[in-house]
Amino acid sequence: MSTFALEGSDAAGAAGRLPLVRYADLVLLALALPVFAVVGWPMVGYAALAAAWIAQHALLVFGERRSRSAARRGDRRAALGILAAATIGRVWLVTATVLAVGLIGEREDGLAAALGAAALVTVHLGSKVLARVLDPASRSAR
Repeated sequence: MSTFALEGSDAAGAAGRLPLVRYADLVLLALALPVFAVVGWPMVGYAALAAAWIAQHALLVFGERRSRSAARRGDRRAALGILAAATIGRVWLVTATVLAVGLIGEREDGLAAALGAAALVTVHLGSKVLARVLDPASRSAR
């Protein structure tokens, strides 16, 4: 039976909201651009952070797909290794970018990138939790 048949219209409403919840960090990143421009915050910090954040998001998607593929083959060790490597790589990518912007550019560029990264990480982690709460099927599938 479908999720809708088992859980009613509440499940359909949650599923419709999931893309917005799941990608709330990317929505925040897009909304930050006009704020940076209007307020006059360093655009170099924003640009570097945006590039690093989009790259780490691509690494997240790639790692999750490869991990699911390994899990389907029954190779749990590889699935966990892929997730671990992707997670560590994502952290290093964003951290190194923020550090490089602060060292190569001006301190304000690094500060803007660091504060933006802190906000994006917070929203990303919160949206992951909220997506799992709103989509009970994702808990049983993983």
